[in-house]
Amino acid sequence: MIKTLLTVSISLALAASSGFAAAQSKAGKEKAATCAGCHGEDGNSPMPSFPKLAGQHQGYLLKQLQAFKSGTRLSPMMAPLATGLDDKSMAEIASYYSEQKIAANSAPVLPMEDDDDSKPAKTEAQKQAELEDLITQGKDLYRNGNIAREVSACVACHGPYAEGNKPASFPALHSQHAEYLIKTLTDFKTGARSNNRENMMHMIATKMTNEDIKAVAYYISTIK
Repeated sequence: MIKTLLTVSISLALAASSGFAAAQSKAGKEKAATCAGCHGEDGNSPMPSFPKLAGQHQGYLLKQLQAFKSGTRLSPMMAPLATGLDDKSMAEIASYYSEQKIAANSAPVLPMEDDDDSKPAKTEAQKQAELEDLITQGKDLYRNGNIAREVSACVACHGPYAEGNKPASFPALHSQHAEYLIKTLTDFKTGARSNNRENMMHMIATKMTNEDIKAVAYYISTIK
């Protein structure tokens, strides 16, 4: 009898929790309408300079919105938007995006600025080989780090598939835009962004070369 009552109680609690999450996500979708211009209606930003939010951990998204509002994470664009949100609205928006599915990126290509007009134009085969070498370099750095320069392996915090760590609020990175990842790592490196635990990312990024940053960003963008 006691076992039956316990089972019923747990089932009711789970149902209530599921219903609350659904209501929270629905409210979040409505409030996220103003975010669609930059981040896409479902959190899959069509512009590589703006991050994809789809599938990101709710706790991490909430933390970032709070940081924009408090000013601990600086952004002239995001600060005014976050300032107008209360904690409940932030949680609802974060819930909505966390339940969306992130879209895979198209096959990466090297940016135009990598071409040097003073040198003979690279063939498509040369560009493809260069891109593959860059991604291979990024994969090695992501998985193994660089012991000589004391660069930590990304896999330690962000997981083997760049899925992040939900309890620790380490963000998921897979399928993120390479351009946004490059900017983010560069901001950590220069100190333009520092709202992470014990400034961990700054300490790691300062030991990375610009080539390291580009390589690991390109590799992460290909992880599905």
